[in-house]
Amino acid sequence: MAIRVGVFGAAGRMGSLVCRTVAGDPDLELVAGIDTLHEGIDLRTVTGADVRGLQVAATPDALVEARAEVAIDFTHVDAARRNLAWCADHGLHAVVGTTGFVAEDYEDLRGRFTSSNCFVAPNFAIGAVLMMRFSEMAARYFESAEIIELHHDQKVDSPSGTAMLTAERMAAASSDWSADPTQKLVVEGSRGGAAAGGIHIHSVRLRGLVAHQEVLLGTTGQSLSIRHDSYDRSSFMPGVLLAVKSVAGRPGLTIGLDALLDI
Repeated sequence: MAIRVGVFGAAGRMGSLVCRTVAGDPDLELVAGIDTLHEGIDLRTVTGADVRGLQVAATPDALVEARAEVAIDFTHVDAARRNLAWCADHGLHAVVGTTGFVAEDYEDLRGRFTSSNCFVAPNFAIGAVLMMRFSEMAARYFESAEIIELHHDQKVDSPSGTAMLTAERMAAASSDWSADPTQKLVVEGSRGGAAAGGIHIHSVRLRGLVAHQEVLLGTTGQSLSIRHDSYDRSSFMPGVLLAVKSVAGRPGLTIGLDALLDI
């Protein structure tokens, strides 16, 4: 029997693609789309999903009426907090690609999701997950590292969740990082922001980009560059489908797509 799925932010750029992807998978059934700004509009019209007779709903109550089992959220962090609290209260599993969560949010989600499960991934591109893993593996062999993350000009949070998680994993793998030699900043902020382990992250926001990250590692006489590029949002969809099909079997809160991969 197909898994019944609803999508928050259904008419947005990512939400529309998620709707089409879910509707095109034989193991899933798109049963609801939530988007306050497009209430009452035919879901097929605004998403291009191969569904008939479904209208965009303004509130998550439509998920209950449609007997949804999993809700997918690609909105913004403030809306996602409300949406996830609602899902936990109503016993729906949640798959979340929204970024901008902080440690307190994850603690809150752990406390809320007791009768249903929540899966959060800063990045659903399998190549990006591998990039983070490779960076973690390389960290203990280098004394210095910096992260450059580049995204489209509509991304509201900085640094990206992927960059933050990359730094956290590298810092956990090695605590032996050289000190920043900078003594004078000609332009404030030119060294980026210091994340876990003092690893600097630089954020680029540029029209025409999608999602890109390069990790630079250096030691005496050599450097290593590890880069991943998503040229199209379709790169995230295999990971989203994997999470939707797996979330029911992962109790509580799961963070990161690598939890579903053998890496």
